[in-house]
Amino acid sequence: MDLKTCRRCRRLFNYISGPMICPDCVDELEKKFYDVKEYIRENPKVGIKKVSIEMNVPVSQIQQWVREERLQFTEDSGIALECEKCGKNIYTGRYCDACKAKMANSLSRALGGAEMEAMKPSSTGNRMRSRKF
Repeated sequence: MDLKTCRRCRRLFNYISGPMICPDCVDELEKKFYDVKEYIRENPKVGIKKVSIEMNVPVSQIQQWVREERLQFTEDSGIALECEKCGKNIYTGRYCDACKAKMANSLSRALGGAEMEAMKPSSTGNRMRSRKF
């Protein structure tokens, strides 16, 4: 455990893992998250700036929750982020479905090739040898 200074309130706290904010600020941020989530649920067509103003939460924090897939906007809300890979409009997360699928296929091909290499018998591998008596 390390003693760290909270990035939000500047108090010292015992840091274990996760964001560099104290447990009190984590609790406060979680409460804000649920308030924002409820506000969006009740006002599905509201803009991100209006949510920020009404709920007293920075736009960057709301965008972070969307990127983390904790919040999702509807297509008719007028709020969209860009896919970090291709720039297509998305409503939650970091990547569009097409880019996620491409990355998953690339990863599975890479892992599949590595698994196949590991399964091939090596020319210098262990072989059973019979001893002549």
